[in-house]
Amino acid sequence: MLSNHAKLMQFFSVAKEVTGRKKLQKMIYILQKCEMPFEEKYQFHFYGPYSEELTLRVEELCNLGFIEEVKEEKSNYYQYNYAITDDGKGFLNQFRMDMPDFSEQVGLLQGRSSRFLELVSTMLYFDYLPAEQVVDKVHTVKPKQKYSEQEIQEANEFIHKLKH
Repeated sequence: MLSNHAKLMQFFSVAKEVTGRKKLQKMIYILQKCEMPFEEKYQFHFYGPYSEELTLRVEELCNLGFIEEVKEEKSNYYQYNYAITDDGKGFLNQFRMDMPDFSEQVGLLQGRSSRFLELVSTMLYFDYLPAEQVVDKVHTVKPKQKYSEQEIQEANEFIHKLKH
């Protein structure tokens, strides 16, 4: 098994459950931007940073029976819930990994909506720009979300809290 798969297993072991594909994508990206050793490559996509590699790895872990994906029908869409299985826990117990403790960050991320994490991950995607340009970029690439100045300030504070 590849180490990147094992790192994802470690994430699921800490997270216990993740609700939504978009939220999963954003959580891993944000952890990566917080210096956690996830190595999936991301590109900017409709909902912000997206990794096809992550999608494929999660699918492989589901096929191996290490992660359970439950498809839940909502009013006009499907939502996917992910959780580590007993087989997944057994595998993880056999695999030695040197991962930093990211349980606090995962707890903070789980407490937020996927919409908010979309904003945070978008801001982090453009973090090489000066702060005011990041805000302009968010409004340019996410005009339909209509993020308020208060949401952007909250996202900035959240990023600072995650990284420190």
